[in-house]
Amino acid sequence: MKKQSKKTFVDTIQAGQTVNDLFVVREKQLAYKKDGNPYLTITLADRTGNVKAVAWDNVEEISKAFAAGDHVKVKGNATEYKGSLQLVVLNLARHDPSEVNPRDFLPSAERDVDQMLGRLIEISQTVENHYLSRLLSAFFEDTAFVDRFKIAPAAKKMHHAYLGGLLEHTLSMALLVQAIAGHYKGIDKDLLLTGGILHDIGKVDEFSYETHIDYSDAGRLLSHIVIGVEMLGAKIATINDFPEDLSLVLKHMIVSHHGTRDFGSPEPPMTLESIILHYLDELDAKVTAVRTFMDSEDPDAAWTSYHRVLERFFYKGKTQKPHRAERIGQSVKE
Repeated sequence: MKKQSKKTFVDTIQAGQTVNDLFVVREKQLAYKKDGNPYLTITLADRTGNVKAVAWDNVEEISKAFAAGDHVKVKGNATEYKGSLQLVVLNLARHDPSEVNPRDFLPSAERDVDQMLGRLIEISQTVENHYLSRLLSAFFEDTAFVDRFKIAPAAKKMHHAYLGGLLEHTLSMALLVQAIAGHYKGIDKDLLLTGGILHDIGKVDEFSYETHIDYSDAGRLLSHIVIGVEMLGAKIATINDFPEDLSLVLKHMIVSHHGTRDFGSPEPPMTLESIILHYLDELDAKVTAVRTFMDSEDPDAAWTSYHRVLERFFYKGKTQKPHRAERIGQSVKE
């Protein structure tokens, strides 16, 4: 089924403009005027932001047609009300979510996902261990998994919190493994690379991302670590004579990659490969989170505002840093 793409985004709407396009409903509230007649206030959103909307006519009929969280086709006039943009709704109807492009409503990776996936598969094919190579192939030949893997975010807020973020983070991890694995003696590069590629696979089911990024029921009840171990076990079961000890240390890499129980890992890293994986994961997540925060701040300021989660200000310096898309592009081409 062909997806219908948006043409008018929130950040381009101006007062006096007639709007007729798709949005997702963030909030919906039925209220009453002093004369007792109802009116409807709505918050509409897409990937670029939110806009307030109000319906004065046919209120009850319009209200019954949709709920918060739905995709809707809205026709209305943009006006300015108390210094802010507002849409006066003329007509509104619920739209089939299967017919919309989710990237119109949620932030997404700036690099082409198919290009990133191709690079990741290319790296996975350098694994020489017969069983690990077959395992990675089993995942990348699973079209249902790949379809989810290409679009899933890597987090709700902190890092790679956008469509395609999981793939982008995984590719970055694979590139980091390639760069560092040969630095230390006694490291099983095939194991480390496989763990790097598979450590977050559970995130394909940890999040829901139809209209906004949030945790799924499975994500809240199990976490991506438990989901990932289950997915890994199921794929290993399809490979004849997969060594039990190899299965065990690979599962341990998924179980321990958050480092401590306080951060969601049932056990801390207990192998050299799992220790490296944990710190590379921490490195990629933190650097990406801070760079994303910096990019969202005043481009002319040398310092960011205070980051509440990381509990510090960040110094950007007085020289211009490359944009995220440029950095990712360089990594993909390496």
